[in-house]
Amino acid sequence: MQIKQHRLTGAKWLESAFYNQRPNNEISLLVIHCISLPEGCFGLPHIDQLFTGSLDCSADPSFKDLQGLEVSAHLLINRAGEVTQYVAFDKRAWHAGVSCYQGREGCNDFSIGIELEGTDSSEYTKAQYQGLIEVSQLLLKHYPKLTKQRIVAHSDIAPGRKTDPGEHFDWSAYLEAL
Repeated sequence: MQIKQHRLTGAKWLESAFYNQRPNNEISLLVIHCISLPEGCFGLPHIDQLFTGSLDCSADPSFKDLQGLEVSAHLLINRAGEVTQYVAFDKRAWHAGVSCYQGREGCNDFSIGIELEGTDSSEYTKAQYQGLIEVSQLLLKHYPKLTKQRIVAHSDIAPGRKTDPGEHFDWSAYLEAL
């Protein structure tokens, strides 16, 4: 894999409509998230559908609150370690919501969001860590303002509102591998 024109070669591309231009070209934060739809169910098409605006919110009772939600991430790494990209890295994906990093609000403006298929309370797979490490190394090399010290959990930038990627995410192994 490599990054060409702000897209990851070798990743599945499913363009989301839920993005816009960054207010500047700065990419200086990497945010790790997790998602599953329905929660705890893996390998289903619902995440792709959510990020591309085609989720049938009547398909599961837990989707009721997702009606009309416009959300995206730059990348999703599924349980098998496969990567899907929804938004080019130079665009602002809508992943962080109300957020603040080191006193700076609106983290979507300057961050890349990576979703791991999982839950706050589940273990992640070896394949997901391998994929995340490979992608993170590419991002660190390609975007010089990104550093290991500027990789955070969604819970770090939205405390009290978000808890992902959760207590089972192995930060020390991940960061050491970078």
